[in-house]
Amino acid sequence: MTTLSNLTHLDWLESEAIHILREVAGQCSNPVLLFSGGKDSLCLLRLAEKAFRPGRFPFPLLHIDTGHNYDEVIQFRDLRAKELNERLIVRSVEDSMKRGTVVLKTPDEPRNKHQSVTLLEAIAEFEFDCCIGGARRDEEKARAKERIMSFRDEFGQWDPKNQRPELWNLYNAKVHKGENIRAFPISNWTEMDVWQYIEREKLGLPSIYFAHKRPIVRRGGAIVPITPLTPKKDHEVVEEIMVRYRTVGDITCTAPVESIADSVEKIIIETASTTITERGATRLDDQTSDASMEQRKKEGYF
Repeated sequence: MTTLSNLTHLDWLESEAIHILREVAGQCSNPVLLFSGGKDSLCLLRLAEKAFRPGRFPFPLLHIDTGHNYDEVIQFRDLRAKELNERLIVRSVEDSMKRGTVVLKTPDEPRNKHQSVTLLEAIAEFEFDCCIGGARRDEEKARAKERIMSFRDEFGQWDPKNQRPELWNLYNAKVHKGENIRAFPISNWTEMDVWQYIEREKLGLPSIYFAHKRPIVRRGGAIVPITPLTPKKDHEVVEEIMVRYRTVGDITCTAPVESIADSVEKIIIETASTTITERGATRLDDQTSDASMEQRKKEGYF
């Protein structure tokens, strides 16, 4: 029999996240869970299973696809949604480009920041009043400012100075028509918590998270994979080394790290000893400006 005295750290985090998911289901009329196939959103799926099974989820799954995602992740995304028998909605930045609502400055411009436009269009199309995301406060300093229920106005904008209090873990997800809530059930989790939860729950993952050989170049302090979207430059030397991905997104802005960790257990050991933040050397788009993430969030980003 489980008692309060023998609950583990992960038990407490899991319990809080399940409570938040049920609050969303109870307070919101048309929520959606943002699911990319990445490790954080895979944890959200398991939490949703524990919150609502044996019934169906009280929300569909939504992925905003840049069109430049890793094949391994997209294939795993589709497989997991099929296994759960849950509805997966996919909306693409490329569709927004065809509509003219996204205009790239150059053909090879990274599309990651333009996901904001496509997300807001999907929210308007389906009239979602809450988007459940897997962001964590330890990832990046702008995300550390987020409340668990993050209020967005009728333009989809986030104002960190205009958020609702969450005293005593009381959450307010009520909005007027056109406004939106972004709910983050694993806000208080760390990268280590995520990996330990994955290990405990024996969750499957895209192979890209585990160490594998990949051709790369070293560019601006980062390891950049060689792909048709990220080719080598004339002066660069191609190496083939063992790498893994700590975070997964658009190919043009997601860099791997050098690693030999080919199992969850080894990743946990590696995570415990690293001195570099998860996004610090792996998200190239975060390194272009100190305020880049915060600015994108103000424009409607996840």
